[in-house]
Amino acid sequence: MENDNRHEEWYFQSDYDLETAFDMFKSGRYVYCIFMCHLSLEKVLKGLLVKTKREFPSKSHSLIYFVEKLELKMEDSSYEFLFTLNKISVPTRYPEDLRKLVAAYSIGRTENILNRTKEIQLWIKQQ
Repeated sequence: MENDNRHEEWYFQSDYDLETAFDMFKSGRYVYCIFMCHLSLEKVLKGLLVKTKREFPSKSHSLIYFVEKLELKMEDSSYEFLFTLNKISVPTRYPEDLRKLVAAYSIGRTENILNRTKEIQLWIKQQ
């Protein structure tokens, strides 16, 4: 793969993960939907880092770390969304009490997370 196109692989994986998030939503697996939303945004941010800074991203899972490293100027509401998604992704990855987590994410709450993820992912690709 050409050095200049490595970001495209990250973007492809981000799209794939977002499609998986939609599939998880449709099947009622809301915890995994949220996990895949985080993963999709993590990968698109890593792709943008490769594209703009020409550096291989660290193994960090922090969306905020990558936003700050990229010096992205985003709306406060988008930044707050990423901050919140960052916080809730840890329990979706390693739940202490899966039943409690499942109860915490209704269809409406999860759908909102999914839709915001799609909007922000698209915005990041346009940077």
